[in-house]
This record gives sequence, C-alpha cells and structure tokens, in this order.
Amino acid sequence: MPKPSWITLALVLAMGETALAAPPMPDLSESAINSASFEDWTARQQAADAAAENPGDQPADDDAAAPVEDGDEPAPPEGSQTASPTAEPPAEAEPEDAPDPFMIRVQVLLDRAHASPGVIDGRSGGNTEKAIRAYEEAHDMSVDGVVDEALWKALSVDGGAAVKTYQLTREDIDQRYISEIPSDYGAMAKLDCLCYRGPSEMLAERFHMDEKLLLALNPGADFKSTDTKLIVADPGAPPEGEVDHIVVDKSKGELFAYDADNRVLMSAPATIGSDDTPSPSGTMKVNGSAPNPTYEYDPDKNFQQGKNRKKLTIPAGPNGPVGAMWIDLSKPTYGIHGAPEPSQIGKTGSHGCVRLTNWDAEALAELVQPAKTTVEFKG
Repeated sequence: MPKPSWITLALVLAMGETALAAPPMPDLSESAINSASFEDWTARQQAADAAAENPGDQPADDDAAAPVEDGDEPAPPEGSQTASPTAEPPAEAEPEDAPDPFMIRVQVLLDRAHASPGVIDGRSGGNTEKAIRAYEEAHDMSVDGVVDEALWKALSVDGGAAVKTYQLTREDIDQRYISEIPSDYGAMAKLDCLCYRGPSEMLAERFHMDEKLLLALNPGADFKSTDTKLIVADPGAPPEGEVDHIVVDKSKGELFAYDADNRVLMSAPATIGSDDTPSPSGTMKVNGSAPNPTYEYDPDKNFQQGKNRKKLTIPAGPNGPVGAMWIDLSKPTYGIHGAPEPSQIGKTGSHGCVRLTNWDAEALAELVQPAKTTVEFKG
C-alpha cells in the first residue's frame, strides 16, 4: 500500500477542526437523564442525520487535494510539521456509539415494565427493538419496534427517576472477586469460583447495566472507597405472579413468560441454540431451578469445548458457562440459564440451551412452577 504523502497528511490535519469534528457528547448527568425528553432526542437524531448527509466541505482547490503517487511527492517545506504515517487520531467515541440520556431512560422504563432490553447501555439496537415490540404487543399498541411519540407517551406514564445515586458499601468492595476468567473449561475447572471480576462488573449486573455504561456515567470513580457515590439505573421491582407457560421464540430471539390468563409477566431477549447445536423443538416442562449452579461438562452428551475430552465440574459463579441461574427442563441436558457476558445475549450462539442475562434468568426462576410450567420452543 502506498505511504500517505506529506500533502495528504497536512490536509487531514488542516481539516481536523471542520470535517472531522464530532458533535458534542450528550449530557449524562443524573438530572439530564431523568429529564431527558422525546423532543430533545428527536432533535439530536435529526442533527445526526443532517451531519451524515453533509460530512464537511471539500477543499476548494481540487489540484491541491489530488492524491500524489508514492515516490512522486515533493519534499515538505523546510521547517514544516508532518504527521507520522502510523500516527492515529485521539480515540473518541463516535456520536452514534455514545450512550444517549433519552435511550437510557427508555431502556430503564422498558425494563421496569418487564419488557427487558437485556443490558441497559443507552444505545439503540436489536434487543431494545425486541423489548419495544414486546411492550407494544402487551399494551395493544401498533407494533413496529420504533421509539416514537406513542411509545414515549405510554412509557412516560411512569414518572419515576430512571437513574439514582448509589453509595458503595464495604460489602460491595470486600466480596470475593477474581481478576481473570479463563475461556478454557479445563482451566476453569481448576478454580473454585467464577466470581465477578470486580465491583464495577458486579454493580453493573445488579442494576441491569452494561459495565461500559456504568463507567461512562461515573468517570474516574473509585470502586475501592465507601465514600464513592455512583449514578446507576433504577430498574425497579422484579416481575410478580406465577408462570403457567413459557414460549421460546427462535425466530424472534426472545422468551415470553405467561400466566394462566395468557398475560405476559415478562419478556427477555435470548440466545437460543446455534447452527452447530440447535435448541430443541416441541414442548417440555420445568423441573426446577438452581441458583449459583456448578456446571457438569460431559463431551459425550452434548459438545466438546476445545481439547477437553473428559468430564469436568466447572465451579459456580456469575461468570461460569451457565451464569448465576439454571432452570432445568424435562428434556435431559437442556435448560434456561444465565450468562457470563450479558451484552452478548442475542448476538452469539449457545450450545442448544436458552441463555438470558443473569438478572432475567433469576427473575424468571422466581416465577416458574416446577412440574407445572410448560416451555414451548417455536419458530
């Protein structure tokens, strides 16, 4: 590949403050999130669309902007500054990648209404669209999965704060953590706990958040001090009732839990099998549930992980293969369970089981009725 000429690099530097300038980051303070409005979000979306359509004026002198072939470029003027071909611009979040205060509020209110968006991360995405569709269906609204005025009018009936202040406790700081989690099951089996990696990961899961969002809301926070106060999501109380039947919809990548009157008690995005190890079909029953389970790995019964050809007992913990909860199904080796990486729900495959965030699996486990709740796989 030809090296960039000094002319090209100089133009990039000269244009840095215009064509490459990013819009200001949205305010992620507690007050800004709790007062975020649909109108402000719509204005930000329109501004972003306009910026995408007009990325910046091109240089007026076409000759000066023309590329120069490698080896033909003139020497830079004496005393001029040039950029190294390997130099990279400062790493700044792209506008579309930045969490939005209004989307944080929307996701919290969806979660509080038991239409789980998975991790609360302040970004639009597939799992949030699933949650919106589930909410719209449950409330007899026109179903399109889009954040619009009708959805916001319904959600904002809940006028409670979306985020709150939380002060770290000694228990938060002193509980057991593990610095690194191996990916190999053989290495996992040698440990005695697949605990959280640290207080930020633990608290992110407690408040249903993406850990990156927790850190973005609390830049520079000291997670080792009881004096630290954090901005966290307030997802509200867990769902209540008794689940009569569960529908695992493979086509939607989503789980729905219904009571005996066919009312949705909760919905959640789910990872449901994979091409290599598809999930089962048909209907089965819930045998029971087990919090903080160990995992019995048997390559002869299900799948082989890496070079592990022998049975292994993987220790318990939220970062284990089945997360913090196992809901056992009547079909042997299959279950509904938690996950060590909540942000990957619905984005990666599973080994045939139904994978939820740890908190969604824990909420569902409180609602199922052993030997009575049925689970239907469809789609």
